[in-house]
Amino acid sequence: MMVTEKVSSQCEIRRGTSPVILGFPHTGTEVPPEIADRLNDNGRMLADTDWHIHQLYDGLLDNVTTVRATFHRYVIDANRDPAGVSLYPGQNTTGLVPQTDFDGKAIWKEGAAPDDADIAARLRDFHAPYHAALAAEIERVRAIHGVAILYDCHSIRSHIPFLFEGKLPDFNIGTDMGKTCDSAIEQATLTVVEAAEGYDSVLNGRFKGGWTTRHYGRPDTGVHAIQMELAQSTHLQTEAAPFAYDAAKADRLRVHLKNILVRIEQIAPGLKR
Repeated sequence: MMVTEKVSSQCEIRRGTSPVILGFPHTGTEVPPEIADRLNDNGRMLADTDWHIHQLYDGLLDNVTTVRATFHRYVIDANRDPAGVSLYPGQNTTGLVPQTDFDGKAIWKEGAAPDDADIAARLRDFHAPYHAALAAEIERVRAIHGVAILYDCHSIRSHIPFLFEGKLPDFNIGTDMGKTCDSAIEQATLTVVEAAEGYDSVLNGRFKGGWTTRHYGRPDTGVHAIQMELAQSTHLQTEAAPFAYDAAKADRLRVHLKNILVRIEQIAPGLKR
């Protein structure tokens, strides 16, 4: 029996017995009042949310473990290096505690942007508890199976000129050029998305796997990680407020996501070290 626990005010966990773990670092929309008061009108829109992604994946794989950050990425980004190091030097991106949204527009009131002390406190109070919970679930699952596969779930608008040119593909698979997981996991995922009629895809394109994927993905230790960044046009009515879920689009997409997760789970026994 799967039980959902709110381990803290920062994290929700659903513990299962599958070798697959789903990570949701960017679906949270909770912002403490003292932080929300410092956001400007643009920031309060919380536009850069991975809208409805935990709903999109819900029920696709029996007994899967899920770890979801409930806080918004404007509080602190759970998928960034706690040291603040960029994974994409020279490219526009948003930081550990973002100063702007994905369009490069300010999100904090004048003079209210977080300082070093704020960032240190948010690392302690939000980022660290989320990753402590995720790391604990990875260890628990690896103890059961001898292997654990972290599938990190993300979404983003398909057109964001500040971050990338043109239209983002529908499926964006990131494995840090094959370093974060066994090639069988990468290939199984790629096979599904390339066969998905009406969708396009890329492996290690603009998004090559975020800090979470690169931090935990250590195939030689039995821990594999892969990131899936979905274009929000695949499951939202529109990529603008109110970012409503499109059930018809989502149902079509869920068929392929389920296929990916089932295939990854089937691969797991052969990955034991």
